[in-house]
Amino acid sequence: MKQQLKWLVISLMSVGVIASFSWQWWQEQQSALPDGITSGNGRIEATEYDIATKRSGRVTEVLVREGDMVEAGQVLARMDTKDLEAELREATALLREAREGKNYADAIVAQRESELTYAKAILKRSLELVKKGHVSREKVDRDRTARQTAEAALRAARVRVVQSEAAIEAAVARTERLETDIVDSALKTPIRGRVLYRLAEPREILAGGGKVLTVLELTDVYMTIYLPTNQAGKVTVGSDARIKLDVAPEFTIPATVSFVAPEAQFTPKQVETRTEREKLMFRIKIKIDPELLKEHIERVKTGLPGVAYVRLDQNSEWPEHLQTRLP
Repeated sequence: MKQQLKWLVISLMSVGVIASFSWQWWQEQQSALPDGITSGNGRIEATEYDIATKRSGRVTEVLVREGDMVEAGQVLARMDTKDLEAELREATALLREAREGKNYADAIVAQRESELTYAKAILKRSLELVKKGHVSREKVDRDRTARQTAEAALRAARVRVVQSEAAIEAAVARTERLETDIVDSALKTPIRGRVLYRLAEPREILAGGGKVLTVLELTDVYMTIYLPTNQAGKVTVGSDARIKLDVAPEFTIPATVSFVAPEAQFTPKQVETRTEREKLMFRIKIKIDPELLKEHIERVKTGLPGVAYVRLDQNSEWPEHLQTRLP
């Protein structure tokens, strides 16, 4: 009885080993790549946007949390604007003063023009009378001097007008800058995406350019792989590609080559084995169609490992297991 049980166990183990090898062989046959198609390991990445302060100040509100979906133009955080609002009131007052100064300068110009007109008329009359001997040459000289003085005063008044106009331009520029700074204190996202990091909290004081949030653009998703020279030389921007993720190997995502590095480099540590890392490789960027991502934007995640397949020969057919299959 024990002998029969022993042989039964051995038989079952043999069947299991054979089944395992058969399954592995079938998987290898399924995943075998034809000539003209290559592959590389990578992780799903997305373009990141840092939402940062334009100037130093205190954070008053952070309106979103990590993982939240946000829309383009949405206010994500606000900075304290009390000092800016005070400066704006001061700048507005200076602008009013500059405009009144311009009005005063214009009035002075009108006055000096009238004085010059009068001085010219007096000089003209004196020149006519001196010919008849009714006035002295001294009177003519005084009238000529008066005209010259009036001309100089008019030039000075016109310079004052130019100065007033420059003061108005400077005051307007300052108020516009402060208004812009106040508007920019409401930190908005330029894209639709998901909040990746929340880097600051209310009441924190940040320097100019301080990061408050990082947002992922989920319609600009890609995978970076590295290919050797003999393969990278056959890849061009726009080449057809496919991506399979480890978490969902039953799905095949269509993609396109969007970037081929112009220079070779050593691949990073996380890529393949040490032998692979010691080789000079070219960085290739595989981008997923933005329209496809928009349709599944709620399901898009970054950091997922997978394999990208690139067609080196555009005449090569995709094998069955790399035909497009979307979730």
